[in-house]
Amino acid sequence: MHIDLNSDLGESYGAWKMGNDEHILAIVSSANIACGFHAGDPVNMLNTLKQAAAQNVSVGAHVSYPDRVGFGRRNMDVSYDELYADVLYQISALQGLAQVTGTKVTYIKPHGALYNTIATNLTQAQAVIDAIQHSDKKLVLVALAGSPLINFAREQGVGVISEAFADRAYHRNGELVSRRLEGAVLHDAEVVAQRVLSMIQNGGIESIEGDFTAIQADTICLHGDTFGAVQMAEKIRQVLLENQIEVRAFSA
Repeated sequence: MHIDLNSDLGESYGAWKMGNDEHILAIVSSANIACGFHAGDPVNMLNTLKQAAAQNVSVGAHVSYPDRVGFGRRNMDVSYDELYADVLYQISALQGLAQVTGTKVTYIKPHGALYNTIATNLTQAQAVIDAIQHSDKKLVLVALAGSPLINFAREQGVGVISEAFADRAYHRNGELVSRRLEGAVLHDAEVVAQRVLSMIQNGGIESIEGDFTAIQADTICLHGDTFGAVQMAEKIRQVLLENQIEVRAFSA
């Protein structure tokens, strides 16, 4: 039994530091690297790629709406042409830097509001899918487990990986609890680790309403910017290994 652990990294920008990439990279198997639209800059993108290559961690482009001020967490009503070009630009930037560091971009994971929007808004999803296919048909899309986006992308020949979140609460219908609500983000390392174990062994977790919610996940996200992120990541990996569950990149 095995699972991929991914984390959003490379989100520092200039003098502004975000997360603890060095420690997280020693734990996860895949790194979602910010491409400059919600966070990150060329220097941090390059440095994160180098660190990921040194740790033998797979890398993906963490693409976003152009929203630095809102950290990519604000919805945007953008045209197909604009979103297509924005996503293609971000993928291309990371691919170019990856070549220099001796690694390769193997997947795409939309960030924040874009991630949540295209889970159900298939008009915007089409722009992202087309950007992926026109960039590299081998790129895999990471999408919210149980969302309409998964079948929509697969029908167009895009490889898709279902994702769940270690430190986020879920509703009984499988939707993430809004960050605006109390209890949406979890911080207890033991609780988070046991929820991840339940996703893998039982195929789901307890929802915020108290019901068992089925979640089929091929990769699990550990947010690098959550308070106590390193401790949670360490605990999750420890619990997985104790239960003979290998941490392995889905792209391996």
